[in-house]
Amino acid sequence: MSYKPPYLDLYASGELRIRAEKLEAMLASCNICPLDCKVNRLKDEIARCYSGNKAIVSSYCAHFGEEPALTGTNGVGNIFFGNCNLRCVYCQNFEISQRWKEERRNEVTNERLAEMMLELQNEKKCHAIGFVSPTHFVPQMVQAIEIACEVGLNIPIIYNTNAYDSVEVLKLLDGIIDIYLPDIKYSDEQAGYDYSGVKDYVKHSHIALREMYRQMGSNLVCGADGLVKRGLIIRHLVLPNDMAGSDETLKMISGLSPDLTLSVMSQYYPTNRVSDINAEKSHRILLINRRIREREYGKVLEILDKYGLENGWAQEFESQDYYRPDFADRVEPFKK
Repeated sequence: MSYKPPYLDLYASGELRIRAEKLEAMLASCNICPLDCKVNRLKDEIARCYSGNKAIVSSYCAHFGEEPALTGTNGVGNIFFGNCNLRCVYCQNFEISQRWKEERRNEVTNERLAEMMLELQNEKKCHAIGFVSPTHFVPQMVQAIEIACEVGLNIPIIYNTNAYDSVEVLKLLDGIIDIYLPDIKYSDEQAGYDYSGVKDYVKHSHIALREMYRQMGSNLVCGADGLVKRGLIIRHLVLPNDMAGSDETLKMISGLSPDLTLSVMSQYYPTNRVSDINAEKSHRILLINRRIREREYGKVLEILDKYGLENGWAQEFESQDYYRPDFADRVEPFKK
């Protein structure tokens, strides 16, 4: 039997509309993410993520740079939201995540967002819809999903997040999201503050991950095409000088379940404020002002064995100065 996303049943029962209304109401005193800005985004007041009432979409396309079990032959239909609730000094997408004045022009209605989803499904034949950096636009995203359901949306939905998510919001997404794809960044709160601008990243990302695990468990559901249709895939980007605290992060993940699926990434390179020659840099920023070294990445792969983490993918180590984010072309399974 072909995979049927659970959000279709929520739509048929009216529960999807109820969830959408609850999420929209949260915008009146915004607590959509752990920043808890309390501004009225329904009246277009601007939160710390520099976002108001309408979603901002920087681009959308059939994307072939995700994990192979998601990409397949037709790619993931990624919708890249503008702005972000973090301010990562090394963000590889800083042009769209941290330039809010330019991004304001990319506001879209929920109806237009639904049209994008249907175009990716029906015209591009994508295997799934991937919402990239969706945390600050969850209410708009869910309303658009409901609109798209009315005219035939029926493929899995991927929640591609920095993991600085509200548990209350994640509970409302239970049954709406098919695949959670969180990037667990740090195991040290100081690193979260120095590199991403929030003081409590570790606390909230770990709580969020536990909620995602509660919803999905450790097993991936695959379709007849061999692609993942439902489940939890945890990303972890290795940083120079172990500023990501990889050992503690992987230990925490193994404590949930050693059967969880990981995607360990070697693609870090200094960009944004880290590479800005005119920016004043702290000692902590200077610690990540280079690419990772092969031995650093090798140590992280050894930690996987240490904690019995055997499911997932590891990027091939990229030693060249030039980086192309073609994850699917440079990936191999963990060695059993």
